[in-house]
Parts: sequence; structure tokens; C-alpha cells
Amino acid sequence: MLLKEYRICMPLSVEEYRIGQLYTISKHSHEESDKGEGVEVVRNEPHVDPVHGEGQFTEKRVHLSSKLPSWARAVVPRIFYITEKAWNYYPYTITETKYEDNCGINENIFTMEKSNCDTEVCFLDIAFDDIPERHYKSSEDLRCFRSLKTGRGPLKEGWRDNSQPIMCSYKLVGVKFEVWGLQTRVEQFVHKVIRDILLVGHRQAFAWVDEWYAMTLEDVRKFENQMHVATNQKLGCQET
Repeated sequence: MLLKEYRICMPLSVEEYRIGQLYTISKHSHEESDKGEGVEVVRNEPHVDPVHGEGQFTEKRVHLSSKLPSWARAVVPRIFYITEKAWNYYPYTITETKYEDNCGINENIFTMEKSNCDTEVCFLDIAFDDIPERHYKSSEDLRCFRSLKTGRGPLKEGWRDNSQPIMCSYKLVGVKFEVWGLQTRVEQFVHKVIRDILLVGHRQAFAWVDEWYAMTLEDVRKFENQMHVATNQKLGCQET
């Protein structure tokens, strides 16, 4: 298994990011989805935990079949996707994702989860890391973007050390593909896809800040449900 810990900093507070990530995931999934591909929302429903109280359970599938290189298509299933499940009792999340109001300096946030595995730490810079050319939009170039509602941006070199507020999304991602001769190549490829998804999604979360900044949690849940239905219809999925 290839295990990586991604750290993505944002010029937001953890509480602001709560609204921003819900809005962005929904809008991004709808924009990127095409029939049979993209991100399918399988479940998105309230959940009550005996310790953490009221929260939300989500299950998503990131369909990757069309993104596989030719050498992989011959050996993997025709329908190929990554499953992500999360139980969110914000800011506590029962998954390999954690949020903190810092610039990615916590070296032990996943100590128990990765204690028996070699883990590569990958910092993703939403302003200066390269993204696939097909995803580039000048309106989402954070080196130029300035938020009218918050006054934040553009993001300059060293912004992670100088921005206030600042938060970090820590994500521990393991990819396991047990096919002899292809394991390493497929696991590396899937991590590349995941890295691109995380980078583009977090860039958009800040580039779209003026769209969601005034939203309440109730507002964004309504938007999320509308996008859920529209995206699954686009994917040709049945409601579950």
C-alpha cells in the first residue's frame, strides 16, 4: 500500500472552511461530472454519534475509468472508482481527514493511523503548484484573485507563513492495488489523480469564497442537496 499524508493550507479559518468545503465539493462535483464519470454522491445524511453528537455521514465515489492509462485498462475492472466515507461532527471528522487552524506544522496528527507504515508527507500549495492545463481558469488563479467580501488575496510567495487567518486540511490517503507487476504503477497513478483533485478543489474553495461566504449551514445544506440530485442525474445514477 502506498500511503501519503497531504497537507493543504487555506487562507481561511476552520469554521469558515466548514461552509466553503460543502459548497465547493457540491459545485465542483457537478461541474466535473459527465455521464458515467466524475464524483457520485452515494449517501449524504444526518448521523448522531453517542460521543460527538449530531453530524453528517457522506459516502462518495470518484470514478476514474476514463482517466486510466491504456496499460491499466487491460487489467482493472471496467468500472473503477475510489470510495470515500466520512462521519463529520465538525471540526471532528471520523476519517483520515483532520482540520486545524495552523499552517500545516502538526507532525503527529495521524500518529496512530500511520504508525506501522512509511508515509510520505506532501504539501500542496493552492496558489503555486501546477495543475492539469484543462483545469486552469484565470478567474481561479489565486496569484491574481482578490476576494471582494473578505479582502483576502492575491496569494504571494510565502503566503502560508504570512496569512491570517490560516488553516490546514490534513488528509491521510492509502492506495492499495494488489496486481503483480502493476501494483506500484497503479498506486502512483491513483495518488496523482487524488493530488490533482485535492489541489483543484481547494483552489476553487478560495476562488469561489465570495459565492459562499455569506451562507449559513442551512443555506449550504440546501445547495448541497440540489447539487447532489443534479449531479447523480448527470451521472445516470439512481437515488439511494
